[in-house]
Amino acid sequence: MKRFDYRIMLGVMLILAGALALAQTMGYLENVSNIFWGAMFLLAGAAFLYVYAAGQWWGAIPGMTLIGIAGAIWLPGTWGGVSVLGGIGLAFWLVYLGAPQARWWAIIPGGVMITLAVVSGLTDIVGGEETGAIFFLGLALTFILVALLTSMKWAWWPAAALGLLGVMLSLSMGGIINYIWAVVLIGAGIYLIFRFYRQSV
Repeated sequence: MKRFDYRIMLGVMLILAGALALAQTMGYLENVSNIFWGAMFLLAGAAFLYVYAAGQWWGAIPGMTLIGIAGAIWLPGTWGGVSVLGGIGLAFWLVYLGAPQARWWAIIPGGVMITLAVVSGLTDIVGGEETGAIFFLGLALTFILVALLTSMKWAWWPAAALGLLGVMLSLSMGGIINYIWAVVLIGAGIYLIFRFYRQSV
């Protein structure tokens, strides 16, 4: 089997461009430019993910970022921002999952970018104060995950501070933040009960 060569990808890109141009000429497709560039970013992202799968952890970052950009080209409105930010966040989670002990640090940018993706997606649905509360609660959850998934107990301190800011912003608010706050309380209660039974066994 011949090794992978850049000419293969270039050939695929030319074939795809020609096929899309032909489909537009025949009246089967519109917005061919967006379809083409989205496909190019998707292919480039897939190439970097291949590098990641081959054992180079850094390949996940450009890979998922490029795939997120492809989604931004294809998706309407605020979903484009969600796609890019979510892609970057997922990239760092892939970095972490590849070697949890050595690359625990990737939890933090991964959690921050996923939180920003959620906030971006909710901007047109909820008010600015509510998205601010969600942002701080998301950051708090990120540091909670650092504390739970590693042995670094210091992470509880920024988690508590950020969680307190989120709670303060969410007080007296209605809407979606009340549901999120209820879920956080339920999750905290389940965690405390789980720790109690695990230590008592």
